[in-house]
Amino acid sequence: MSEVATVADAAAPASNPYGFGALIEHGTPVSYTILVILLIMSLVSWYITFTKYWDQYRLAKSARNVEKNFWAAGSAREGADRLPKDDDFRVIAESAIRAAAHHEGRLGDRVTLREWLEMAMTRAVDGLNSKMSAGLSFLATVGSTAPFVGLLGTVYGILNALIKIGLSGQPSIDKVAGPVGEALIMTALGLVVAVPAVFAYNILVKRNKAIQDTLREFTGDLEANLIGGLRPDVGAHQAAPTPVKK
Repeated sequence: MSEVATVADAAAPASNPYGFGALIEHGTPVSYTILVILLIMSLVSWYITFTKYWDQYRLAKSARNVEKNFWAAGSAREGADRLPKDDDFRVIAESAIRAAAHHEGRLGDRVTLREWLEMAMTRAVDGLNSKMSAGLSFLATVGSTAPFVGLLGTVYGILNALIKIGLSGQPSIDKVAGPVGEALIMTALGLVVAVPAVFAYNILVKRNKAIQDTLREFTGDLEANLIGGLRPDVGAHQAAPTPVKK
């Protein structure tokens, strides 16, 4: 029985004394604080990534809906009514329609209709752009600071390990490897948090730029519609505009 027990003990995998589990087991208040900070940064980064991606998907879907329903209508007012009430493109369209109605007989001698529409739509588009950009600065901050937060944990862990080893008077390799290995995990965790945040930031910024280009096209077409009764050819958006009833 003793031989069987010996063989079983030899076959059992040895626990890693230098891994993440050892870091949690032998951690200090400072190391726990840094781990919590990295965890919060990671969770918030992933939350922003998924919510921003969903918002961009919804806006891209709204842009396709504009081509299908808004420009197929006989007038800008009818086209706006065809869009959902919470649609961002409808908000821009209604702000432009209200501005066009407000301009008549009041500011025509001082501000042209084109300038008046541009001011109204710029305010609406700027509000949408601010909403699209919300949270991206946090992703950039995480991408640039998370490695240093992890490095701070590494430096503190190594310093704390060297102090303990010096006080114990046992500077053997097994006494040094464990604490130093645990400390270096902090740097790895900082990179694990930072790299996805950097990728997400770059991807979201690129998608935002594509949506902003779509918004510029929409506001330009809407301005031409409200001023000259023109609309884009939905089948070939780059073709010359054709008349439509205001």
